Amino acid sequence: MERRLREAQQYKEEGNQRYREGRYRDAVSRYHRALLQLRGLDPSLPSPLPPLGARGPALTVEQQQVLESTQADCYNNLAASLLQMEPVNYDRVREYSQKVLERQPANAKALYRAGVASFHLQDYDQARRYLQAATDRQPKDANVRRYLQRTESELSSYHQKEKQLYMGMFG
Repeated sequence: MERRLREAQQYKEEGNQRYREGRYRDAVSRYHRALLQLRGLDPSLPSPLPPLGARGPALTVEQQQVLESTQADCYNNLAASLLQMEPVNYDRVREYSQKVLERQPANAKALYRAGVASFHLQDYDQARRYLQAATDRQPKDANVRRYLQRTESELSSYHQKEKQLYMGMFG
């Protein structure tokens, strides 16, 4: 168990190094490997195999914290890496960001990335919720504010078009 936690952390660190080097595909690969190491240790995930004999020892509180922290970091870093790759898979960015938010609802980076992904997926209401929450946590972050402004502009434009449409329909 300890060995797998260490290996997962090692893969995560290798992913971080690849990210800093601009080698995003390699970073993604490392983060996925880290998550695979953790998969069998996470008691909240169903096992793909039926239980054979006694289960291994339960995680200590400290090990559980390391597991959850490493998972959240890997998912957050996966989302960051995917945002750097062309074409950007915004569905995956949002999915990974939401996995972070399940564990850490106040994670400003995950809120921002989920907001950016939702914006590009044209889910402007959801984007506004994520970005507003990110702004509440990081009010001085220019990127968050810029995306929130873009989202508000898109929503305003959408509501204006909708209003004109109904005006035409109902006189």
